Amino acid sequence: MKIVVLGGGESGCGAAYLAKKRGLEVFLSDKSAIKDNYKQFLLENEIEFEEGYHTEEKILSADWIVKSPGIPKKAEIIYKIQEKGIRISSEIEFASEFTDAKIIAITGSNGKTTTTSLVYYILKKDELNVGLGGNIGYSFAKQVADENYEYYVLEVSSFQLDDIQNFRPYISLLLNLSQDHLDQYNYNYEEYALAKFRITENQENDNFFIYNKDDEMSKSILEKLEIKAKMIPFSTKEQLSEGGFIEEDQIVVQLKDKFSMKIEELSLLGTHNIANSLAASIAGKILDVNNESIRNSLMTFQAVEHRLELVTEINEVKYINDSKATNVNATYYALESMKTPTIWIVGGLDKGNDYTEIEDLVKRKVKAIVCLGIDNHKIINFFKEKKEFIYDTSSMKEAVKISKSLATKGDTVLLSPCCASFDLFKSYEDRGGQFKEQVLKD
Repeated sequence: MKIVVLGGGESGCGAAYLAKKRGLEVFLSDKSAIKDNYKQFLLENEIEFEEGYHTEEKILSADWIVKSPGIPKKAEIIYKIQEKGIRISSEIEFASEFTDAKIIAITGSNGKTTTTSLVYYILKKDELNVGLGGNIGYSFAKQVADENYEYYVLEVSSFQLDDIQNFRPYISLLLNLSQDHLDQYNYNYEEYALAKFRITENQENDNFFIYNKDDEMSKSILEKLEIKAKMIPFSTKEQLSEGGFIEEDQIVVQLKDKFSMKIEELSLLGTHNIANSLAASIAGKILDVNNESIRNSLMTFQAVEHRLELVTEINEVKYINDSKATNVNATYYALESMKTPTIWIVGGLDKGNDYTEIEDLVKRKVKAIVCLGIDNHKIINFFKEKKEFIYDTSSMKEAVKISKSLATKGDTVLLSPCCASFDLFKSYEDRGGQFKEQVLKD
């Protein structure tokens, strides 16, 4: 069987490595330049590759193509592959065919990275033989090639789910839905939501689907789909006979037995993180992690970098890095959790954002808006009649300098951009890193 991998990043190199290790003929092609570390990896493992262009003849002679989630569905080469009827899979689909491990797959518009990291932390602390991968950490495929894990916790994006055929997690978890990446889904929210729901399409009745009972779009989709997996809900708004919920000042999971702990003991702050903690606890209970172990994990888990990350406190002003908030709904959760007057740094590459969702929160919680991007006119036009203080900046240095000058004792400076980072930065990590660097400068 001839495997062609499109994309020479973490997932692509991992998939090529797994194919090579399993004795399959493999060729990797990347239309852009491949980073030096990945190029070295390919050379060391004697994997044939090309960069800077696609040799169509080689690609279209494949039996199976593994596609990087970063390659747009509308790319010309994808059309040509589809015309020839060649199977196209994501790395998670490809790698899952070479392992019998139980997979816990987590998706949603917001909170994926935090919840994936939390589930992994719960299982790891309970000494399960578990790996972490997907949209986070090291390549899932490379781990399948080299490790012998009994469980994998995977963060899964809609782009990865677009390219599955047989992917069947033991536990699938859909945290929430909000309008995101609509440019890749014909500006159709339901089309995007259905892509997320593909996480459960191959599950059978011996599998589990954890879902958010409070999420309006999820409710709408569930009325149309037939889910075979055992469905377990969580809610922060109502008490449930089975699943996860809030009871007075506690989170509760009612499954095989009852697990509960005080909300104030959770290490993660904010209503959205209560929901994330409930979802993660349900996954732990399904996998027979004992209550004391779950409680200990929820008390000691540290938030992931770039997601409501407290950078420092200077002159009684808190600086919070939420660079991973690349859509409006993610910023909604960030603003909702603010307890002090907030200087809000926002902007970047707009993905069709509708700011009405956060309008009320901005009115109530935001002291000043500092726009950070090449083109900030949409944000400025939306908020100019609603906020007196709005500043237009085009560098992190300038944005942080202005924010520091505006902040007084007891305030919070929050980087929560609502937008993608690619206008001024290499990635959201680069954006968050530059924010931290500028904040910590004298």
